[in-house]
Amino acid sequence: MPQGKPAGIPCVQLLPDLRCALFGKPERPAVCVSLRPSANMCGADRDEALNFLSRLELATRPTP
Repeated sequence: MPQGKPAGIPCVQLLPDLRCALFGKPERPAVCVSLRPSANMCGADRDEALNFLSRLELATRPTP
């Protein structure tokens, strides 16, 4: 998503089964390639994982 992606909004490359359509492809964005998920990031379920990612996006967003 060239202009970035707001927290809580699914990436346009997210497939219906929740996999990345660009995984392993050269056009995958650098930010995605550099992301190193951990058990802490994934949490116990999807809700915990999305909550973590939302907090991460908010904490790392550029200042206006």
